[in-house]
Amino acid sequence: MNVEVNRARLLDGVAHGFLGRRGGVSTGAMAGLNVGLGSEDDPVAVAENRRRAADAVLPGARLATAYQIHSAEAVTILAPYDDAQRPHADALVTNRPGLLLGILTADCAPVLLADREAGVIGAAHAGWKGAIGGVTDAAIAAMEALGARAGRIVAAVGPCIARASYEVDAAFLRRFAQEDPANERFFGDGRDGRYQFDLEAYVAHRLADAGVGRVETLGLDTYADEERFYSYRRATHRSEPDYGRQISLIGIAPSS
Repeated sequence: MNVEVNRARLLDGVAHGFLGRRGGVSTGAMAGLNVGLGSEDDPVAVAENRRRAADAVLPGARLATAYQIHSAEAVTILAPYDDAQRPHADALVTNRPGLLLGILTADCAPVLLADREAGVIGAAHAGWKGAIGGVTDAAIAAMEALGARAGRIVAAVGPCIARASYEVDAAFLRRFAQEDPANERFFGDGRDGRYQFDLEAYVAHRLADAGVGRVETLGLDTYADEERFYSYRRATHRSEPDYGRQISLIGIAPSS
């Protein structure tokens, strides 16, 4: 099976892709394109999956990922590095051709950003902690430091857990409402006094509120679509010992 690459209309012309689990060599509970270096998967399979993922988006590029910590930290990448040197961060930006920025997710929202005119790109991992903490704001600021302008940036929010699948408690809602009472609009009533949180819509709101010119959401639910995506919450609900991670990629093709 070929690697499945989901693309955003707003990023046409930019090397990018939101990948899932189709097209990899991992087997068992993490069958497919698991790219998680921290998973208990066979390291040889993970390395092959990462190679396949990169080749499906920008062949020949050097893959740069982060040691993700659910933070609002953004790092500017100016040169390739080994996986052992991954920075502790949740957003990466660059203006260097031949680099492929990668964000790993398994329900959190992957965000890919580009200012075509400035030749600057970014990728952010927006779980709820990073999202409310401002990881997308940090990514935009780091891109602007390289010459991008928020109004020229286009962004896409890829596969993540959808509102219908994301049940949270009242304390979770209060955390967001205390940040901004208007955030309550991202919560719907659930069962037994609980709520359903729309992470995708909240991340899109944060991008727009930061001045990003245009934002696209792909509307793909990682929890509900087991055939196509890995999901931390699904694995947790099943008491599985580990879970796979998918990758979202964006890069600048070298000049010919």
